[in-house]
Amino acid sequence: MGKYINRGYDDFRVTFDSEIFVDKSELLAVLNKYIKKEGRYVCISRPRRFGKSVTANMLCAYYSKETDSSFIFNKLNISSSSEYKKHLNQYNTIFINMQLFLSNAKGDVPDMLAAIESEIKRELKESYPEITISTDRPLNLILDDIYRNYKNSTEITNGFIFIIDEWDCILREKQNDAEGIKIYLDYLRALLKDQSYVALAYMTGILPIKKYGSHSALNMFDEYSMAEPGEYAPYVGFTQDEVKSLCVKYNSDFDTMKKWYDGYVFDNELHLYNPNSVVKALQRNKFLSFWSQTETFEGLARYIELNMEGLRDDIISLIADNEIVVNTATFHNDMTTFITKDDVLTLLIHLGYLAINPNSDLRDVDNDKIFAIHIPNEEIRKEFKNITRNNKKYSEIYSLIDNSLDLLSDIWDGKTDNVAKAFDLAHQDHSSILKYNDENSLSCVISLALYLGTVDTYTVHREMPSGKGFADMVYIPKPGIDKPALLVELKYDKSAETAIDQIKQKNYDRIFKDYNGDVLLVGINYNKDTKEHQCIIEKRKKN
Repeated sequence: MGKYINRGYDDFRVTFDSEIFVDKSELLAVLNKYIKKEGRYVCISRPRRFGKSVTANMLCAYYSKETDSSFIFNKLNISSSSEYKKHLNQYNTIFINMQLFLSNAKGDVPDMLAAIESEIKRELKESYPEITISTDRPLNLILDDIYRNYKNSTEITNGFIFIIDEWDCILREKQNDAEGIKIYLDYLRALLKDQSYVALAYMTGILPIKKYGSHSALNMFDEYSMAEPGEYAPYVGFTQDEVKSLCVKYNSDFDTMKKWYDGYVFDNELHLYNPNSVVKALQRNKFLSFWSQTETFEGLARYIELNMEGLRDDIISLIADNEIVVNTATFHNDMTTFITKDDVLTLLIHLGYLAINPNSDLRDVDNDKIFAIHIPNEEIRKEFKNITRNNKKYSEIYSLIDNSLDLLSDIWDGKTDNVAKAFDLAHQDHSSILKYNDENSLSCVISLALYLGTVDTYTVHREMPSGKGFADMVYIPKPGIDKPALLVELKYDKSAETAIDQIKQKNYDRIFKDYNGDVLLVGINYNKDTKEHQCIIEKRKKN
């Protein structure tokens, strides 16, 4: 076994032998379908700590020749696949950790590529001493020589499998080195594209593949990202069923785990969790945010401070637990080319700070990729709160948020004048960041003002279907919380009485037909002429 060629199972065995291990080996059955076929170029992008490197190590362990890893994989799900043994330890596998090479080259891209060439050629000389391998001959030509010389031999007939981890580190760490990035992408293209010796090429990173103009420099790859995960969605990250099983095994509360780490939802209602966060929560028996330990944490503050029209308002709306709409189609797949706020928000999707609502595909006839997005869970919400709290650009929202507990208490006590005045002040103080006379502005102010007061007390539902329509906001107490449920209806330039009447006429309170606790009906109206709010609070009469 070598360090780069056929590195074997040692790294994956560490994961396999760990106390908390989740079997993701069924990914191999998917990849096996594409070996030496169309679809053999696969690029999977996920946020930090989503298990990308562990998956790369698994591929090395399974495919590498000159080793026998059957003692591991015979115990995993892949062993039930009909083609399990056909591909087990049958390929010369080349593994490249780009982050390691870039660090050793002190960030110099040409030096990094020279080191890759040198190290892999050195191991090829050891594996094929009978072939003359010149240090001056490019690696792609040498691999082609080996493949053609041994084409009819069982030694090499299967070709090479390439596993490239952290492929995009150059784009992240050398953001302004346009020439270095171009040299790097051209190198990968020459090494992999249309090469008969490539049986499979598997790359992992955070970013989708960099575009130049309207095309991709590596357009032979099929990309599977947080925006378009495709059939690979379940295999990088923990699924909800896997997390439920872990919670049962380690006697951890699943509902709390879901609140903290769920939120990445793909087609077919597939929920994905960050494996690093779940494992650490189980090990420490505490639910905390572990994202501040990743390299992308510091970048979050930089991105949300960018001077993009409307970006600040969208971030504030997201912090208030609202969804916003974004077009992901214009993103250039790098960390420097930001033309509109949508480019920034799309980057935050790929970094894992925002998540797509899969039921909100709003793409139009121009094939724009338009989705509703939100902050996925409590772990990420805490990062937004921590960063914006000390940020001058966002500091004024906390004068509003910090009063939310008093506001909630006034709602419980039926102090309608206090509630109306609180919303008056909130709207006045934040007219600069929200369109003042706008129905969406009213919704954002109300949800933002109540946000911190309700986050630990209520589960919040917006536009909840009930009766003959959709209730604007429904606050249902979390288990163990002895507080009344809230049904909030908003009106713009009408009356609070109209809001209450609509709740009754359209039977919105049927939401609570099986709920035995108290329910408060809260009607709120905003008058665009007086710029004042009116509030009426009624206690629902139980049937």
